[in-house]
Amino acid sequence: MLILTVIAAAALLADQVTKHLALAALENREPVRLLGGAVYLTVTRNSGAAFSLASDYTWVFPIIATAVVGWIGWLALRLRSRSWAVALGLVLGGALGNLVDRLFRAPGPFVGHVVDMISVFHPRGEVFPVFNLADSALVCGVSLAVLLELTGRQRDGTRPSRTGAVSATGDGHDGVAAAAQEAATNGRELR
Repeated sequence: MLILTVIAAAALLADQVTKHLALAALENREPVRLLGGAVYLTVTRNSGAAFSLASDYTWVFPIIATAVVGWIGWLALRLRSRSWAVALGLVLGGALGNLVDRLFRAPGPFVGHVVDMISVFHPRGEVFPVFNLADSALVCGVSLAVLLELTGRQRDGTRPSRTGAVSATGDGHDGVAAAAQEAATNGRELR
């Protein structure tokens, strides 16, 4: 749970600091071109989701984010996998980063606009939506969670073996003890 908390706090802090810096340095300025135009720094305020979808339903996003935060808190009580802690920490930090904007930025509580500042391949987000570090943390965390699910890694640190028994994943559990237990269960002696 410590790993999850540290990663979530780091993602939230990095997101809020970069938003503050972007507002202080980039507001009312032309976009800053980086890496030969592959990346631009520009400030936009987004009332909707990606691509400004559902901008008339801004109040829904804080409710969804609060549910995600609660669900991750519930999962954290049973979490024993470092990999899952990283994935859920990134999702939690990203969700909290954008939730802070929804709650405390203009035009008001539950309808605040999220500050975005990173644009790729075009200065105004015409190729890909303008995003922030919270969005990046969410995407990375969800991608890692999908990968963990697809590879069978459980949140308790185990994963099913080829025989159907549960074995340790090597992410904090004793693989020798797990192999011995599996061998004993199958009536074999471990050599």
